[in-house]
Amino acid sequence: MHGERIRRVVIVGGGTAGWMTAAALSRVNDPKLFEIALVESDEIGIVGVGEATIPTIHWFNQLAGIDDRDLLRETHATYKLGIEFVGWNGDGSAYLHPFGRYGAPADGSMFYHRWLRARDEGDTTPYDAYSLATQLGRAGRFGMPANDPRALGSTLGFAFHFDAASYARMLRQKCEQQGVVRHEGLITKVDQDNESGFVTAVTTNRGTTIEGDLFIDCSGFRGLLIEQTLKTGYEDWTHWLPCDRAMAVPSERAGSFAPLTRSTARAAGWQWRIPLQHRTGNGYVYSSQHIDDDAAAETLLANLDGKPLADPRPLRFVTGSRRKTWNKNVIAIGLSSGFLEPLESTSIHLIQSGIAKLLSLFPSRGCDPLVAEQYNRVYRADVESVRDFLILHYHRTQGRDEPLWRHCQAMSLPDSLVYKEEQFVRTGRIVLDTDELFREASWFAVMMGQGLDPADYNPLAETFSPEANAAYLLRLRTEIAAAAQAAPTHEAFIEQRLAGGR
Repeated sequence: MHGERIRRVVIVGGGTAGWMTAAALSRVNDPKLFEIALVESDEIGIVGVGEATIPTIHWFNQLAGIDDRDLLRETHATYKLGIEFVGWNGDGSAYLHPFGRYGAPADGSMFYHRWLRARDEGDTTPYDAYSLATQLGRAGRFGMPANDPRALGSTLGFAFHFDAASYARMLRQKCEQQGVVRHEGLITKVDQDNESGFVTAVTTNRGTTIEGDLFIDCSGFRGLLIEQTLKTGYEDWTHWLPCDRAMAVPSERAGSFAPLTRSTARAAGWQWRIPLQHRTGNGYVYSSQHIDDDAAAETLLANLDGKPLADPRPLRFVTGSRRKTWNKNVIAIGLSSGFLEPLESTSIHLIQSGIAKLLSLFPSRGCDPLVAEQYNRVYRADVESVRDFLILHYHRTQGRDEPLWRHCQAMSLPDSLVYKEEQFVRTGRIVLDTDELFREASWFAVMMGQGLDPADYNPLAETFSPEANAAYLLRLRTEIAAAAQAAPTHEAFIEQRLAGGR
């Protein structure tokens, strides 16, 4: 028999996670099956460090009905073709993790093996020459992916940089137009059913009580429902990802306007740089065991491209994950579910991941534990795959001798990451599970960029003669270079889109 249906959904917390969740639920709730309420307080600021996204943002923007021109206008957004890693292998080093694919449209994973074979035969052309996104990004240019799967432009992927607070406001306006009811106030009381332990209502300092059948905890690091109320437990991953602090500060826009996020390794962590239309977002993610807060703020301010627009804002976190992200009738989405530092701009993706799984596993009122178990399994797999990708950056850093980096170079790794590294180094193959977020191009870029060197390649790459392979690669990199130079500058492309151009 069908269980009793959900009639009231309560989202605790606003910010990016809360309003993204509200936007998704309100879009699919047509005709209306349940009421949606969101409780937040203007007294609580949002973390707001996640101003960079990855290409999965397109799924959510399409679901929420957000056009990229509105996004550019309302959130001061810019485009993003990848992440540049500076100094991770010593001073003067740099590599790029591009979005999209390497090679030609039809190459697939065989491109890497064609390039490895050519390299073994004496070709010194870097693999970056075969990524259109890399060539565009380094030239400060931008172009939209082509719809024709046979066109070179179809290998492009892109995302956005945007002001997270403006994005949340944009979503709030849409949500309230679609019937989401916002309640202002600090939650001072949480009611639970005596028998099941389910949360039944929350009460604010204004005396308003909001009852619900399903509660979404978007209360940030506090985990008001998932942890403070339900005592779910937390798994600490700082033995793999040792940074536990961040300083964030906006600065005047200056310097490069390339469509890239930049991550620069520092002695005790790394610094981000995110270009927006009106300013630049900056931050220093660091280990408090290796630098104090004052020194971290000083380091950050000394390495800005433009004048700071505020004082550095400190953030504290513990990298890890809730033992359950769905417990009883509470689902944690966003920072309340755990935290992975923004090294690969995955914070907003993990919000989306939680939302997507909520939509596919939306429960009846009893919140069948089997449904919750499936949610916890698939979300955990997503988080762990991202965790391993981040650990790769830290563990494989070369050319740095500071205590933090020596610790990371010597630490033991999750078995899942050890297996991936061994496969790549011994065979040149990138082995992935079906649902992993980061695909072959991403792992190839970071493993090569961090100095892993394959000893072999797929023997099927030898079905081409050396001459035919070399000629093919020459044509491909020539076409990519020409396409990159023909594209408009990043700034010109944004101006054109804001003016209504295609």
